[in-house]
Amino acid sequence: MTHFTSITALQRELVACRLCGDAGFQIESAPVVHGAADRRAYLYGQAPGIVEGAEGAPWRGRAGSTLRRWLELDEETFYATFYCASVTRCYPGRTAGGRGDRTPTPAERTLCAPWRTGELRLLRPGLVLTVGGLAAHAIVGAKTLTECVGKSYLIDHAVVIPLPHPSGASAWPNDPRNRARLGKALAHARRELARLVEGG
Repeated sequence: MTHFTSITALQRELVACRLCGDAGFQIESAPVVHGAADRRAYLYGQAPGIVEGAEGAPWRGRAGSTLRRWLELDEETFYATFYCASVTRCYPGRTAGGRGDRTPTPAERTLCAPWRTGELRLLRPGLVLTVGGLAAHAIVGAKTLTECVGKSYLIDHAVVIPLPHPSGASAWPNDPRNRARLGKALAHARRELARLVEGG
């Protein structure tokens, strides 16, 4: 990877990336790339799912619908607002047992990390939403969702708000205390999104 001078140059190289496959890791799609250089909000998830991998676009499945409902954004506004990225950029395939998607390995996360570094340097977003534990760990260093959801962070002039993953497979929101944390995080995220819109 080079030291990118523009989002366009970064995305051109990202589309062609095969580093994880070349390293012997199971991947089931090409990299999913979405976002323009003028985006001031950065959405950082774990990895594309099976629908996202097939369609080549982020947050197309049920979890994306839930996330948009959480944020009170329609589909058009959601995609016009966020630069969408993830810890790893290709659909990693199913688990060996076939129940759910495979969690990217630490080595895969390391291979993909320079894309995030380049995007954040070039975009300089005012707002970063992390979605899920891997994303929160990568951005704010949190070891668990419980320790970070409901809090906000200021990193390189960006407000960072961690969210849990909106997958129905996650039991984390079932705890009333966690639902309260999520409610606090979403209220803050919606306020920050409104502030970005008002600021032009």
